[in-house]
Amino acid sequence: MAVLEVVLAMLAVAIVLAHFSDRLRIPYAVLLVIAGMALAFAPRLPKFEFDPQIVLALFLPPLLFSAAYFTSWRDFRFYLRPILLLAIGLVLATTLGVGVAFKLLVPDVPWAVAFLLGAIVSPPDAVAAAAIMEKLRLPKRIVAILEGESLVNDATGLVLYKFALAAALSGTFSAVEAAGAFVAYAVGGCLLGFLGGLAAVQIMKKLHETLLQISFTFVVPYVAFLVGEHVHVSGVLVVVVAGLVIGWHAPEMFSAQARVQGQMVWSAVIFVLNALVFILIGLQLDDILVRLADYSWGQLIWWAVAISVVAIVIRLIWVFPNAYIPTLFRSVREREGVPPKSWTLIVGWTGMRGVVSLAAALAIPVMAEFGEPFPARDLVIFLSFSVIFATLVIQGTTLAPLIRFLRVGGDRDAEKEEEVARRKLTHAALAEIDRLAEIDFIALEIAPGLRRSYQNRLKPEEMTQEHIELEHARRHARRVRLEVVNAERRRLLKLRREREIGDDVLHKLMREVDLEEMRLAALGLD
Repeated sequence: MAVLEVVLAMLAVAIVLAHFSDRLRIPYAVLLVIAGMALAFAPRLPKFEFDPQIVLALFLPPLLFSAAYFTSWRDFRFYLRPILLLAIGLVLATTLGVGVAFKLLVPDVPWAVAFLLGAIVSPPDAVAAAAIMEKLRLPKRIVAILEGESLVNDATGLVLYKFALAAALSGTFSAVEAAGAFVAYAVGGCLLGFLGGLAAVQIMKKLHETLLQISFTFVVPYVAFLVGEHVHVSGVLVVVVAGLVIGWHAPEMFSAQARVQGQMVWSAVIFVLNALVFILIGLQLDDILVRLADYSWGQLIWWAVAISVVAIVIRLIWVFPNAYIPTLFRSVREREGVPPKSWTLIVGWTGMRGVVSLAAALAIPVMAEFGEPFPARDLVIFLSFSVIFATLVIQGTTLAPLIRFLRVGGDRDAEKEEEVARRKLTHAALAEIDRLAEIDFIALEIAPGLRRSYQNRLKPEEMTQEHIELEHARRHARRVRLEVVNAERRRLLKLRREREIGDDVLHKLMREVDLEEMRLAALGLD
């Protein structure tokens, strides 16, 4: 029961903090980490110890799958070059840079352990990035690059982590073998994810019930991750690629009801998982500090600040040349354009670390070979936590002010795409109305009103004055209809209070009323 009580307390705290995060203008992920640290020092709170491998297997698959599912496949392919430079090149550079800095600060640490710390803190976390940027309005290019990076870099970091850990345990390392294993690990994960995604799509097409379709979307990421790890390829990449494949096919195979309900269910689940992840990060501080009694506070603070600064600065140094040197080539310049320096700075400042780094650090074995304690294990865990905390608090809280200071806002690309799509949908609907009017008597009778309704969806510059007046009338009519819907809901609740209907009837009719309200809201009643 102690674990259940802690989890419920964490969720309660998360809901309260998420409620106040907008008013405080602080990302709720930052507040949750700080709350976890406070809970860690609560006097009578039971200690919450967890298996890092279980945490990765429990939290990472659905969070990565959700991010991949809603990722634009077109944008991912278009910005593949900058994404790979960040997700692979920057992860390698951070591993080397942090490893060298750690070795210089603490010369007694073996090189393999130094690079192990670098691998642990090298990948910015998809969960942290999504939680921080959730309500920020950024240009499409920035969002596409950061989303793509966060999907791939965990796989790179975890591969480097495994090689560094093996070298630290055995004392031997082969660059050639590591490079070959890395390629096989990544390619195998992508291939398995693609095949698994296609197989999942075929299964989902056979499931016609909404409940089964939604439930199966939760099974896929866990199965993909576990199968990938079992066959010794990147489970992270298996989940990501499967999510991309399923997300591409979802509009064709899911019913409207499944899409609407599934999105609501996934939103709630992702919030709960995020809340638990960030509070778990904070809860580890107490145990970490207890095991570091051999070091002075001055040493720990200096090392923590230095490693955190190195991790942040390496990203800033990396993004600028890799953003502009490729644009010296005409083909790259014409295809991608030259991004403003303010955009590049924002990409460089979004390097928040999270649960992947913490779980990897805690998964370091206590004992090395021959029964000896793993060298500097507690120090590596502490420094990993310090980088997570520093990047979440410093970068997470200053990202929004930095965006405002640089006057960077969302671009018009997405809005223009939406405008074009709406016009084409309207013209397709008008053409179908004309076709049906020629062959169907009933369609002919209702065609004039239906045609006017769709014509009113066109942009104002395409409307006549009559259409504009009709649009105002239509908006007023929607407001009236919304008041009517509210009256229906009030009457329905009164019937339940007066015991004229049972709960079964209540829920059925309330659902119809709610769907009508959602439809009216989607038409413009915000």
